[in-house]
Amino acid sequence: MPVSIEHDENYTPVIAPNRYNVAFLIMDGVFNTELTAPYDIFQHTIFRDSIKPMNVFTVANTHTAITTFEGMRILPDFNYLTDILPKIDILVVPSAEHHLDTDLEDTAMIDFVKRVDKDAQFITSHCDGAFVLAQAGLLDTKVSTTFPSDIDTMRKRFPNLDIRKEVLFVHDGKYITSAGGAKSFEAALYLCEFLYGKETAQSLAGGLVIDWNLDNVPHLIIEN
Repeated sequence: MPVSIEHDENYTPVIAPNRYNVAFLIMDGVFNTELTAPYDIFQHTIFRDSIKPMNVFTVANTHTAITTFEGMRILPDFNYLTDILPKIDILVVPSAEHHLDTDLEDTAMIDFVKRVDKDAQFITSHCDGAFVLAQAGLLDTKVSTTFPSDIDTMRKRFPNLDIRKEVLFVHDGKYITSAGGAKSFEAALYLCEFLYGKETAQSLAGGLVIDWNLDNVPHLIIEN
């Protein structure tokens, strides 16, 4: 017999002061790695001294559990349609199963991304999350990348965009787009190195047993 799991209305995510607020946009079909890789990196900043760490939390269009592509069930921290959200400094858009089709028709979700963009310091995407940023018009004058085998599809859908191959991530202005998969770790570590310096980034990588050297990662930084 199916078991119903209700959202705990008394649950309130802890948003500590003097931290970057990092929201992860999730939905049914989100891919585990593009969600958990940057989540792990950013969450571990709270264990480093003398930096401004990150509050990490999830946002969705529901309070009920979403199911990832791989079958993991996750209760969102906030419903962006109904809740009062904390100010979002960094928005992370992991890839999801339908980011190439039906998710791009979700006007409420696209409008949410546009609203966050107005005040956020960084907007990041992993894998096909770049399609969401493109649909929201955020990449119109930017250089970007996406999942390698979907680059041609993205170019056809958004023919005016400058979309690069053979890089694992692109940083242009406040936008960081990555190839996704396990390389989502690298894009997240890059943002930490940008914010906190090389030593902290290497410490975060070491804590997750990741070899990190920015010079060894194919990437593109657009100087503005």
